[in-house]
Amino acid sequence: MALLGGVTIALIPDDSKDPDLKPMATVTVTGLIGSEKRTFFENADVKAELAKQGLVVQVDSTGSWTMREQAKSNPKLDFAFPSSSAPAQDIQRNWGLKDSPPVPFYSPLVIVTRESVAKVLRQSGMAAVDPAGVWTFQMDAYLAALESGRKWEDLPAAQGNATLSGRLLVTTTDPESSSSGALYLALLSYVANNHQVVSDDAGVAKVRDVLYKATSLQGAQKSSSDEPFRDFEAGVGRPLVFGYESQVATLPLQGQSGEDKVVVMYPDTTVFSDHTMVARTPNGQKLASVLRDDDALHTLEAKFGFRTADRPTAFAEQTKDHLPKLAPDLKSANVRQADVPSLDYLTKLTKAAKGAQG
Repeated sequence: MALLGGVTIALIPDDSKDPDLKPMATVTVTGLIGSEKRTFFENADVKAELAKQGLVVQVDSTGSWTMREQAKSNPKLDFAFPSSSAPAQDIQRNWGLKDSPPVPFYSPLVIVTRESVAKVLRQSGMAAVDPAGVWTFQMDAYLAALESGRKWEDLPAAQGNATLSGRLLVTTTDPESSSSGALYLALLSYVANNHQVVSDDAGVAKVRDVLYKATSLQGAQKSSSDEPFRDFEAGVGRPLVFGYESQVATLPLQGQSGEDKVVVMYPDTTVFSDHTMVARTPNGQKLASVLRDDDALHTLEAKFGFRTADRPTAFAEQTKDHLPKLAPDLKSANVRQADVPSLDYLTKLTKAAKGAQG
């Protein structure tokens, strides 16, 4: 699959005006990133902060699962930075690496919709909003609607809304190429398996039908997470789009006008996307350390919607005035975390969703 384009970070501090400072020696670091991090790496402030650390970073963006094959065929890569741990494990295995790869930041998976749609779901028992304005999406109620074949037209609250028709579905990316699509299967299988992670073939068999329905009824799926978000932003996407919370921070949603504003709904049980960096070389390891440990980068990561374990308050600080409303603290918002299956069982769930038997 063709890469989605290159980004070059090449801003090096100009110390020539200060005779007492010597220019910092720089290294060029080359790697692959998930498409959801493209805007972060393109940002001028991020470029400048990395340059202060002596790093010139050259990246191509692609779907996280597609990244596995590209990493195999490119021996010159310093790192690969998919959006979840499962493809990172596969890349690590292919590169023969033993150390646990670092997770510089993470992002919960959310559903993006319009306010009018969120209100329909709330009146139908599939969504709720707290006094602070944080929305949640009721996964058990949605699963029941999916299994029963419920349509938007079946919801009394949807009457008169011409944009709501057909099957009530959450739009996702292709789980064979994109991590967000695979994580959706992990979440749906967890809920359908009595809120337990699928860890054996019996569990796969139990959830097979609902995963196939949730995938096949979508028709053609996009290969990377930025594509459905761009469609949604342009007003041509479906009513419910599943993706990373971090992507919402990069949409130009501030200063919205009109009545039908964008709403972020947190599945009441969701999965977290651990953005995991697999460093193949010392230069890649240096970049991973900087992204994980540098306080200025923590602030920038939070600005782009990424949550960091080392400084959890940064996200709330940077997004407190954000529109649409984001949850400063997931625990306070009553958002529970589902466990993600092992790489082998996530692969089996993906095959089941695509119609493979056995």
